[in-house]
Amino acid sequence: MIDRRLTRSTDPRARWRELLDHPRGLWVLTGTELWERISFHGMQALLTLYMVEQLLLPDHIVHVIGFATFRGIVEGITGPLSVTALAAQTFGLYVGLIYFTPVVGGWLGDRVTGRRGAVMAGALLMTAGHFALAFDASFLLALLLLIVGAGLLRGNLSAQIKALYADGDRREADAFQLYYVGINLGAFIAPIVTGALAVVYGWHAGFAFAGFGMLAGLLVYVAGQRHLPADSSRVRAAKRDRLKPAERTRLSALLAIWPLMTCFWIAQSQVWNVYNLWVRDHLDRRVGGVVVPVPWLQALDGLAPVLVMPLFLSLWRRQAAAGREPDSLAKLAIGCLVFGGGTAWLSLAPLVSDAAGRVPLLWAVAFHLLTNIGWLYVTPIGLALYAAEAPSGLRGTMIGINTLSTFAGSVISGRLGSLYERWAPAEFWLLHAAVVAGAGVVLLVIGPTVRRRLLLVR
Repeated sequence: MIDRRLTRSTDPRARWRELLDHPRGLWVLTGTELWERISFHGMQALLTLYMVEQLLLPDHIVHVIGFATFRGIVEGITGPLSVTALAAQTFGLYVGLIYFTPVVGGWLGDRVTGRRGAVMAGALLMTAGHFALAFDASFLLALLLLIVGAGLLRGNLSAQIKALYADGDRREADAFQLYYVGINLGAFIAPIVTGALAVVYGWHAGFAFAGFGMLAGLLVYVAGQRHLPADSSRVRAAKRDRLKPAERTRLSALLAIWPLMTCFWIAQSQVWNVYNLWVRDHLDRRVGGVVVPVPWLQALDGLAPVLVMPLFLSLWRRQAAAGREPDSLAKLAIGCLVFGGGTAWLSLAPLVSDAAGRVPLLWAVAFHLLTNIGWLYVTPIGLALYAAEAPSGLRGTMIGINTLSTFAGSVISGRLGSLYERWAPAEFWLLHAAVVAGAGVVLLVIGPTVRRRLLLVR
C-alpha cells in the first residue's frame, strides 16, 4: 500500500489537494499566527515613523512615563543620540527583545505552564500592550507588555506544529511553508490598514487596530483547542531525560549556524526600521494624484512571499523528483546570497533618481521582490531545521534559540541605524548587503562539516 503522505501526484489539481491535506490543528495555529502578525506588523510599520514624527518631539516626550531614565541608560552605552538615532535604537531593542523572550517562553511552555496556557497568556498580554500604545504616557509599559507577551506566544505556538505529524511525514515541510503564508498574509494586511488609519485618524487609531487583531487571534486559538496536540505540560517528565551524544552533536551543529542567521536578521531588521525613513526621504510615492503612505511599502513584504511561494514549492518538488533539491543548509546559503543581492539593488537607487533625489516606486517594488525570495529560502527553512533537528524535549527551547538570531540582528541593526544620518544611502545599504551575503558565503564553506554533524543520527 502506498502512503500518500510520502508521494506526490503529477496532476496539478491533485497537488493542490495534497497541499491542503493537513491536520485541522495546522489551520488553527496558522489562523492564530495570522492575527498575531496582523497586530505585530501593523504596529511595527508605524513605530519608527511615530517616534520620529511625534513621540520623541519635545511636547510629547515629556509625557512618557520613565522615558528620561530609559534614554539615560541607552545613551550611557551609545553616547548622545539624535531623535532619528534614538528612534532607530529603540526600535532595534524592542524588536530584538520581541525575538529574545521566546527563549524563556519556550522553556516555560516545555517545562512549566504547557504550551496552550503560555500561548493564551501571551495573547492577553500583547492585546493589553497594543491598547496601551493609544496613550503617550504608557508607551514604555506597552512595549514591555508586548515583549513579554510575544515571548510566551511565539515560543510555544509554532512549536506545536511538529507534534501534528509523524516522523518522516513529507507534509511537515509543507506545513511550515503554509504556516508562513499566515505570517505573510498578516504582514501584508496590517501595514495597509494601520497605515491608512494613521493617515486619516492618527497614530493611535492604527495601534488600536493592532490590539483588536491580537484579540481575534486569541479567539481563534481558544475555539480550535480540540484540534491541537496534547499539551506539553502533560509530558514534561518524559522530556527531562538526559540528552544522548548524538542529540548533543545535533545541537552543536544548530548552534554553529546561529551567528550566520544573525547576519541575515541584521539586514532584514533594517528593512523594518530605517528603511521606512529611506522611503520617506528618497522614494517617489506618487501614484496618479495619490501619495502612497510609507507603511504601505511594508505590505509588500507580506504579499511577495505569498505570490512566489507556490512557484518555489513547485521548483523544490521538481528538484526533489530529479534528486537535485538543495538541502536545508544549501537553501539557507542561497537565501542569504539572494537577500544580499536585493539589498545591494537598493544601494544602486541613486543611479535612477530624479533631480529631487527621488527614486521610482517600482525600484522599491523590485527590492521587496528580490529580498523576499531570499527570505523564503531562509526564514521558514531555518525554523523547520531547528524544529526537526532539536530533541523533542527541547523543541520549544531551540525554536526560541533560533529567534535569538533575530534578537541579536535587531539590536545590531538598531545601532547601525545611527549611520543613516552620516552615510550616503548607497554606503549604508551596501554595508548591510555585505553582511548578509557574507553569511551566505560562509554557509557554503562550512556546510559540509555542519551537514555531517546533523547526519550522524541518520
